[in-house]
Amino acid sequence: MLNNYLHTNTKAAPLAVFRFLFGWLMLASTLRFWFNGWIKSIYIAPKWFFTYYGFEFVKPLGNLTYLLFFIIGVTSVAIALGYYYKYAIVIFFLSFTYVELIDKTTYLNHYYFVSLVSFVLIFLPANVTFSIDARKSTVSKSEVPRWTIDVLKLLIAIVYVYAGVAKLNSDWLLEALPLKIWLINKTHFPVIGTLFQYEWSAYAFSWLGMLYDLTIPFFLMYKPTRRFAFIAVVIFHMLTYMLFQIGIFPFVMTLAVFVYFSPAFHEKLIHVVSSKIKLLNVAKSSVFEFSAKAKRIIYPILGCFVIFQLVFPWRYLCYPGELFWTEEGYRFSWRVMLIEKMGTAVFTIKDPIDGKSFNIRNADFLTPFQIKQMATQPDFILQYAHMLRDHYKKEGVKNPEVYVESYVTLNRRLSKQFIDPKTNLANEKDSFAPKKWILPFNGTIKGL
Repeated sequence: MLNNYLHTNTKAAPLAVFRFLFGWLMLASTLRFWFNGWIKSIYIAPKWFFTYYGFEFVKPLGNLTYLLFFIIGVTSVAIALGYYYKYAIVIFFLSFTYVELIDKTTYLNHYYFVSLVSFVLIFLPANVTFSIDARKSTVSKSEVPRWTIDVLKLLIAIVYVYAGVAKLNSDWLLEALPLKIWLINKTHFPVIGTLFQYEWSAYAFSWLGMLYDLTIPFFLMYKPTRRFAFIAVVIFHMLTYMLFQIGIFPFVMTLAVFVYFSPAFHEKLIHVVSSKIKLLNVAKSSVFEFSAKAKRIIYPILGCFVIFQLVFPWRYLCYPGELFWTEEGYRFSWRVMLIEKMGTAVFTIKDPIDGKSFNIRNADFLTPFQIKQMATQPDFILQYAHMLRDHYKKEGVKNPEVYVESYVTLNRRLSKQFIDPKTNLANEKDSFAPKKWILPFNGTIKGL
């Protein structure tokens, strides 16, 4: 059965349209960063950066970051037009992912999604039609293996379904948190804003959001409900964009779901666009086939990739304590807008030789946004403590000890002490192991 599926072909149009839309959207995102001055404020101006564990070798590039964004922009255009596509998508993936690994302060689910999509596109023949590359007879193909389109559908479905599963918790469903906190501040919103003053509106948004995430991929797969599902996608993502200003993610997901539409629908789109952009060649016939060597490489890589995406979001089950409190296993698991956390963290440096100690002014080392992120996330706190340790070693303090008085509030609960103030964080090792110096939540948020 699997062998038959792998040898089933379909029109290449959906894959080509996905590539075309993805490329232009990435260009828009790049220009947005450039013209808003975020390249400098996020990737150049900070004195210090929070690296991902295992990726400490990724270093900030200073003013060369502008060059990196220029490369991302140029390759985005090349991807959209299908021009030297294989080179463009590889360079885009490496450049974009490098930028996102510079500082985890900027982590967002949609950046992670873009990296995953661009990685998958490396292995897909997305340039065989509706592209400049397709002007070559050796590239031009009208059909591709069906799985090359289905793998994108599966990745999108994972994002939605896992986001829905993450909402199956008591705070989201029974307390309407954190939407209850956010919506009350949106009463000025046109038309429906007056509804946000009522508590029931937060519950309605919570439950509808959960049901939407859990079901929308299946409604998109089923032809009779597909158009209605797409209307729901547009309404849902435009509302979230206007209400919460969460960047390009709503546009990424809105355009991505086009891949669920029929090949005939995409061929109509291609006909309209290619009549305006003459340089894009549309393949007339013939089938793209992977070579035997390519199959031996691509099948295992993408097979492992899919398994990883299905399993990795569940890693939080390996950690004790409340996930929303510790955030161990929280990132890279499609947990979108589930918590509202605020905190304070006052660090103390102690000289073990003379016993003298002094407090740290965080603003001397971090930007306001970095301080906000650091104060509520244990791995940030540990990294910052290590940075302070190394800094004051250079300043002449031998084996400095680092302690923190940290308090955090989660989803409107009373502020509680977050980190054991007696733990010398300078001696704690960073790893994937549970962080025993995180104080217990002393509460429950029931969910999967």
